[in-house]
Amino acid sequence: MIRIMRVGEVKNEDIFARTEPEVHVEEIVADILKNVRERGDEALLEYTRKFDRAELTGLTVTPEEMQEALDQVEDEFLQILREAAGNIRRFHEKQKRTSFILNEEKGVVMGQKVIPIDRAGLYVPGGTAAYPSTVLMDAIPAKIAGCREVVMVTPPGKDGKVNPAILAAASVAGIDRIFKVGGAQAIGALAYGTKSVPRVDKIVGPGNAFVAEAKKQVFGQVAIDMIAGPSEILIVADGKTDPRWAAADLLSQAEHDKMASAVLVTDSMALAQAVARELEIQIPQLERREIARTSIDTNGKIIVADDLTQAIDIANEIAPEHLELCVDQPFDYLDAIRHAGSVFMGRHCPEALGDYFAGPNHTLPTSGTARFSSPLSVDDFVKKTQYTYFAAGALERVADKVAYFARKEGLTGHARSAVIRGEKEP
Repeated sequence: MIRIMRVGEVKNEDIFARTEPEVHVEEIVADILKNVRERGDEALLEYTRKFDRAELTGLTVTPEEMQEALDQVEDEFLQILREAAGNIRRFHEKQKRTSFILNEEKGVVMGQKVIPIDRAGLYVPGGTAAYPSTVLMDAIPAKIAGCREVVMVTPPGKDGKVNPAILAAASVAGIDRIFKVGGAQAIGALAYGTKSVPRVDKIVGPGNAFVAEAKKQVFGQVAIDMIAGPSEILIVADGKTDPRWAAADLLSQAEHDKMASAVLVTDSMALAQAVARELEIQIPQLERREIARTSIDTNGKIIVADDLTQAIDIANEIAPEHLELCVDQPFDYLDAIRHAGSVFMGRHCPEALGDYFAGPNHTLPTSGTARFSSPLSVDDFVKKTQYTYFAAGALERVADKVAYFARKEGLTGHARSAVIRGEKEP
């Protein structure tokens, strides 16, 4: 059963469970990456046979397989995918940055170019749960950024085929190429390139401990989005909140993973107790009840604060992935929220709305990293190049200052480079 605690009983280490990969994960992943780097497609096919129990002759999803998947999914699901994709596009279009130029001083031009990365790589999990929503959330910002190519890797089933819902989402999102490979080996393929799988510039997308460790190990060879931990939700609720709604929202994240964290912070002990009772009613009704049960019993908690101001302070301290404000006038509290991945405003905005349909991205910082990082966005798929132009007269005006600064750092070569253009040849 979920724990109910008053503020004074809460320790920092009690807030969210922190998980570290088991010792052997690092070593196993290092071996997998080395094998993929040295043996390419041959290693990928072997790992697919070993881990996914799939016998493949090729890694590429063909146009025929794409069409077969589209024929299999319901028309209603395709329509919902398209509508969700439209919402995601509208939101992320607003994130596009523009280049700029400064030309305020005679003979001086400075500027910055915003340039999309050439190739983005998307990792989409398979296995017990398929996430077509992840395909939309990761691919659409990359497309808006203007990446020349967006490629996706995802593990096949035992029949050697990719989940049709995943392929349908990939079609709606406009992904260019798809490969049937998962796990740490897929991350290695994207980082190093193989005969079939192209090397990418950045890898984004969630995965298990092996995928997260692989992303950590290839960072520097390629860019990555983040090292994502278990799912988190924190609900700030007042006593007017329906306990059934709060319990359902907590379970929406608890069913993800046994290590997921679901936390309610409220100023009402009556609500705290009602939500605890409601969780016991709703958990048995879930298909993933065993996962949710473990998550709630191990990592779930209800914190009773003195008032909503203190509840907001607790939320900022935790810096959760998802934060729901189930209060009257939620916009009155928005400015006070400093650390959260995504904020869901009011009693009629469940976190699940953001997972699938609303438009803001659902790839979010976890484990308190919202203190310094942001949701996945168009910014993740662009880089910036700056440029400077000085005419002869403009350089002459500042050369001595540049040289003086350089000599302060003991770099006489720098100083010489700044003034030599104004000196006569001997």
